Amino acid sequence: MIHLTTPLGEDVVRSLKVGDVVTISGDIYTGRDAVLPRIVKAAENGKLKDLNIDLQGSVIFHTAVSPAGVGPTSSNKLEIESTFDPLSKAGVKMHLGKGAISKETVAALARNNAVFAIIPPVTALLGSQTVEQEIVAFPELGMEAFNRLKVVEYQAIIAAAKGESIYDQH
Repeated sequence: MIHLTTPLGEDVVRSLKVGDVVTISGDIYTGRDAVLPRIVKAAENGKLKDLNIDLQGSVIFHTAVSPAGVGPTSSNKLEIESTFDPLSKAGVKMHLGKGAISKETVAALARNNAVFAIIPPVTALLGSQTVEQEIVAFPELGMEAFNRLKVVEYQAIIAAAKGESIYDQH
């Protein structure tokens, strides 16, 4: 496990390789399809400072922020993937999301000493914490069958209790 703290230095990013597992602490930016092209335009026009944005050594997480939390969106959407090169040139050192990206984008990251990291889908995380699986009933339903799982340290957030819901707007 490699522990990273933002802003990320050039040498730190240069030392990262495919397959490294990292933790990230510090400030990160979030954005996806609608806003990232605007950030690129602001960078190209020299307007980032006016927006109080400093991309040097930064991490951009491809997500929206909602009351339900954050989760990665597909980084290979045209509106997102097309921002990797210009944002890396502007100082972003890590793009964080999910999904396969093109060879051209991989090359652009290398040219700019930047990386792409993925947050595995929760299914991958939960799969690693499932130690036994047994179909209990209705095997003909395939993946929809009724299963018994033996799990270790599944993480969850209580979303409703005592008449309150995490999704209630305050």
